[in-house]
Amino acid sequence: MMQVPFITVEGPIGVGKTSLSKAISNHFQFELLKEIVSENPFLDKFYTNIEEWSFQTEMFFLCNRYKQLEDIERDFLQNSVPVIADYHILKNLIFASRTLKENQYKKYLSIYNILTEDMPKPNVIIYLTASLETLQKRIALRGREFEKHIEDQYLLQLIEDYEQHINEFQESHPEIPILRFNGDKIDFVNNPSDLIMILDALENTLQKELKNI
Repeated sequence: MMQVPFITVEGPIGVGKTSLSKAISNHFQFELLKEIVSENPFLDKFYTNIEEWSFQTEMFFLCNRYKQLEDIERDFLQNSVPVIADYHILKNLIFASRTLKENQYKKYLSIYNILTEDMPKPNVIIYLTASLETLQKRIALRGREFEKHIEDQYLLQLIEDYEQHINEFQESHPEIPILRFNGDKIDFVNNPSDLIMILDALENTLQKELKNI
């Protein structure tokens, strides 16, 4: 892990990853890294025909997230600039394992392993989860056109997939603490005390982790 704080926020679509990352960035004055979403030229087609456009969509995300991680290691972490990212590259496997055909996924996984082999690992992962109803409300509030095509079953499966992959990641990476927060029980956007609770938990965890490096 890096001696410079590097935090990632993860969770299903609409759970509040970017909102929380911005709040953390503002509070601690960390560099904010936002994933590229709307720039993906295949995304709108993906949500209307997942089987047809999944490989193109996932490869675009993988290549762009790899480039972003490469850039933050060079431009920020090596220069002792703390970073908060609104995603972890682990999410590529969550989506790809669900949407790609078996032969496509095997090829994709080979490329993923090569690209991420020496990528920087975060000091802390913040994992946000929420029920289908909560995700639906938040997705509707932000009003992205391409997200109007997301089916309920897809979101439900995504919630389960995230839980499975996060648990597997924690088992295989016990050195990286994962802070878990339930979006059904807290609202860090509209409730300042909920945000303070998250910020305090992150600060305490970071202090422990950086002392142990």
